[in-house]
Amino acid sequence: MSDDLIYEILSVVEEIPEGRVATYGQIARLIGREKNSRLVGKVLRMSHLYGNYPCHRVVNHAGRLAPGWHEQGDLLKDEGIILKDETHVDLKYYQWDC
Repeated sequence: MSDDLIYEILSVVEEIPEGRVATYGQIARLIGREKNSRLVGKVLRMSHLYGNYPCHRVVNHAGRLAPGWHEQGDLLKDEGIILKDETHVDLKYYQWDC
């Protein structure tokens, strides 16, 4: 995986507005790799090596938070996002319209 691809993904993540979320698939489509949502997830897991990005604003296609990342929900709540339940964001209300 090239640094160019990593920074391309992270630059999209950086554009997600506060109080909104995007899905892995949505980010993959925005970079022209619509079948590579898992690649997006892989890049986000190592994003700390490349700087500080709002990766907490990325959820799966059902609005589910990242398993095992307990702080993600708190970070989203701090931005005004109300969770549907302990592990899901309501995409109808909070998905980034890009």
